[in-house]
Amino acid sequence: MAEALRRRKLATRITNAALILSIGAVLAALIAAAGSGQGAWHFRTGFTVLQYALIAALIGVVLALAGLIASRGGAMHRLTWRNVLALILAGGFALYLGSQIATARSVPAIHDVTTDIDDVPKFYRLVVRRDNMDNIPDLGRRDLAALPPREGWRAVHRQYYDDLRTVRVDWTVPQTIERAEELARERGWEIVTSDPRSGVLEAVDTSTFFRFKDNVMVRARPAAPGGTDVDMRSISRVGASDVGVNAERIRSFLKDLQQG
Repeated sequence: MAEALRRRKLATRITNAALILSIGAVLAALIAAAGSGQGAWHFRTGFTVLQYALIAALIGVVLALAGLIASRGGAMHRLTWRNVLALILAGGFALYLGSQIATARSVPAIHDVTTDIDDVPKFYRLVVRRDNMDNIPDLGRRDLAALPPREGWRAVHRQYYDDLRTVRVDWTVPQTIERAEELARERGWEIVTSDPRSGVLEAVDTSTFFRFKDNVMVRARPAAPGGTDVDMRSISRVGASDVGVNAERIRSFLKDLQQG
């Protein structure tokens, strides 16, 4: 009897710790993102909180697994479900954040992405950040380190995002921009400039959690012998790496645009 009581107390403590860490990790991440998005603190502070939240979540996973083992038996089935809840919360959060970290490590630390690196689409109303070409990664290569910033950016961009190219559509330039604006609005982008006659669309896309704002440019030019050539540029306002978001945005948008 005494042994069963001690086992139950131990299982309860482990379960409670697992729940506290799991729920706390998720709440801390949400608060960090919300505070950064509202300007309450710098986004790097939010990232630091995420790092600690990830550690807490991983510990929560371990404790939840230990709690499942400790709570085996019909008399402690409530503890079992609490541990399952903690495992789902902490495990799901850790997997999501882990996937983001893996993605960040798989792409270069650049934040300006386009379909035309030789004739980069220029913004009209939106402003390019002053440090846009600062700290271009050299990928540990001496040849890249010796290049001027813009040339280094082109080389890195070409290596990782060579699939991003100008696309051709069958519509006129005004029709193309009108379709692009409609698609941008469907995605919830804030339209800054829409000039079908000039073939220009500027918009701002805001991320869900940290409320990061990325400037987006769609450029349409008449093609020979017909149709329209479409280029895009997507650039983050803050941060060194965009975690591949800008390139994915361009791929997705142009794919949907071509489908009409």
